[in-house]
Amino acid sequence: MDTVLTLVSADNNILKHDQIDRLSAALSDKGAVVAPPSWLAQDKACDLSFQNLAPDAANQIARAMLGTASLDMLVQAQKNRRKKIFVADMDSTIVAGETLDDLAEFAGIGPQIAEITARAMNGEILFRDALRERMAMLRGLPISYLEKTANALVFNPGAETLIRTLKANGVYTALVSGGFQFFTKRVADYLGFDFNKGNQIEIINERFTGEVIDPIVTKAVKSETLEMLAKERGLDLFETMTVGDGANDLPMLQAAGLGVAYYAKPVVVAGARAQIAHTDLTTLLYYQGYTQSEFVN
Repeated sequence: MDTVLTLVSADNNILKHDQIDRLSAALSDKGAVVAPPSWLAQDKACDLSFQNLAPDAANQIARAMLGTASLDMLVQAQKNRRKKIFVADMDSTIVAGETLDDLAEFAGIGPQIAEITARAMNGEILFRDALRERMAMLRGLPISYLEKTANALVFNPGAETLIRTLKANGVYTALVSGGFQFFTKRVADYLGFDFNKGNQIEIINERFTGEVIDPIVTKAVKSETLEMLAKERGLDLFETMTVGDGANDLPMLQAAGLGVAYYAKPVVVAGARAQIAHTDLTTLLYYQGYTQSEFVN
């Protein structure tokens, strides 16, 4: 079987054997040869392998049958399904919320900065301009607020299991963010990422000057970092996986073999081939064919 449809449910009461049987029959009615279902996690994640049917056609059938249910799905080729490089965005992807917005909350200007962040993530304004504008608003803030913000970081569900499982299977993991390297390093060290990249804040006399040190991590830098990591390891981009939520993540999502929009902005969902909108980050493992028994918690 050369193609696989993966279904991952947010609720164990949604994905049932009879439902999978009906979906298999619907695919068969359109000419597909369908293998018996392979349960990656009982009543939660299932693979349906098939051939003789175009992926887009299978996707349309599955969405017509199950599109209103709280589940995520992906149709892809079986070949090279398990990726060897993983590059993740940080804010609102690996960690909950936006670290710059959280920092601004401590400074008492959270709403003003959050509004600019939202526009940048929706692609309404250039990320570089938005970052400089927000940093200028933090001029004079003592660096102690960085530590306060770091101590309040919360990982999105499944983040720890995702990275630990990938690492246990020899995957090279990278965290690349338009946020600050102070936070990317903290998150990378805790979760075990092999590589991290973020923006550098200019600090004088233990206070923010309101400036960011060039070069700024833009959408182009994210995509270029993905390409660099693949080239260094002698891998093709189809052997890579990326995940992110904002407009500045879209180029790296489109460049990777598997680029996944995670609870993403509309412009990102429209431009990415795969998404997670109902489940947690362990869905990235199910999409690659890992079973729940292989997870490293």
